[in-house]
Amino acid sequence: MRQLSEADRDAIRIAQDPQFSRWLEQIAATGGCAHPVHLSGSTTTLDAITGEILNQYDTRDEPGERLLVRCRNRRATVCAPCSRLHAGDTFHLVRAGLLGGKNVPATVCDRPRLFITLTAPSFGPVHRAGDRCRPRRARERCEHGRPLGCGAVHVAEESLVGQPLCADCYDYPAHALWHANAGKLWDRFVIGVRRQLASAVGLTQSRFPDHARLSFARVAEYQKRAAVHVHAVVRLDGPAGPDDQPPAWGTADLMADAVRASARRVVVRTAYSPAVGELALRWGAQVDVRPLRADGLGPDDDAVAAYVAKYVTKGASETGAGTDHRLVTWDDIDAAPVTDHVRTLMRTCWHLGGLPEYEPLHLRAWAHTLGYRGHILTKSRAYSTTYAALRADRAEHQGHARGDTHDTATDAHWRYVGSGHTLGAAAIAAGIAEDLFTNSEAVREAHLREREGAVLE
Repeated sequence: MRQLSEADRDAIRIAQDPQFSRWLEQIAATGGCAHPVHLSGSTTTLDAITGEILNQYDTRDEPGERLLVRCRNRRATVCAPCSRLHAGDTFHLVRAGLLGGKNVPATVCDRPRLFITLTAPSFGPVHRAGDRCRPRRARERCEHGRPLGCGAVHVAEESLVGQPLCADCYDYPAHALWHANAGKLWDRFVIGVRRQLASAVGLTQSRFPDHARLSFARVAEYQKRAAVHVHAVVRLDGPAGPDDQPPAWGTADLMADAVRASARRVVVRTAYSPAVGELALRWGAQVDVRPLRADGLGPDDDAVAAYVAKYVTKGASETGAGTDHRLVTWDDIDAAPVTDHVRTLMRTCWHLGGLPEYEPLHLRAWAHTLGYRGHILTKSRAYSTTYAALRADRAEHQGHARGDTHDTATDAHWRYVGSGHTLGAAAIAAGIAEDLFTNSEAVREAHLREREGAVLE
């Protein structure tokens, strides 16, 4: 007879608990979260007008005297169920800024809108997909005697793509410092776009907010060479934001010219270091600008929103450009499951982070993301809704589904008592998460078929 594994024995133990059915309800309520947060406490819901107690809840009646709630981690490598929820929220957040909804007027779809991509500059030659890895001249070599091409034709998925042709030529300090200053580069880029727009129509920069407002949502993505590039939706509104029409001079073409000009001119200078010198950091030469048009002749708005949503759930380990957990010691770098190229970038961050001139950049704290310390998704305040508002709407919808229609006040007392699953609980939760995902996909496909049928009719 096969001996049961530790996970199997633990799952049997959980299933034999008298409160197993209630535990399953909690797991389903978290969507099968892989690392739920355990809370202990109580909540009393009162009628806001009369003070009548409408509902009382206490975790003393729950399995293990605790309530499980979602971890809300965006990374699919950490918690796939929560990452799917986060991706859905991101899709609606970005889509609302393109087509309206979530308290954003539908008229935003008629505004000048762009989908742009800004890249990092070159830090040295790397293996490229297709025939681009072949040297222009067969005997072309770097100063270290290595060829500037490998002569092979790589497919995009090949692990060699993105790796330096010569690690000694590759400018690792510039790569790490570019990442550490990417947020500042973006901020100056946005200021530059406003300045370019104002200059083009004869306004001073200080008067631009009186005539128009620039709104955006951007997501960072790691390329194969482990360098971040930025995708962003940029929209021009009137001075009051989404509810206000932009000025007549505000066109997509004028915005596109301003984006290209700002991307060329923006520069961030690093602090002087005896080890590195002073670097002038810029965006890469490749700048992609695509107008988003309401007539459907440009990129599809839903596709753009889905594209952005896809990247917010990717952890650093999934893209091969770092790890999802911070590195505490030098030995952590040696143990990280990454390529030699990424490991060298981590070591560079660690080394530079120990220099006093780079202390404000906190490079050691962000060595696991290769020095990049910005949020994966950021947006301007007036672009659309917020994650907090989307979560509140979802909670309100669930409350109405339960029949909660009173104006209420809540007195809550909670404390953190743990997180995660035992081995058996993790296996059960994974099965529930898979079932919920399969069911949601079936519902989504059914809705798509209904929409397609309605269009055909």
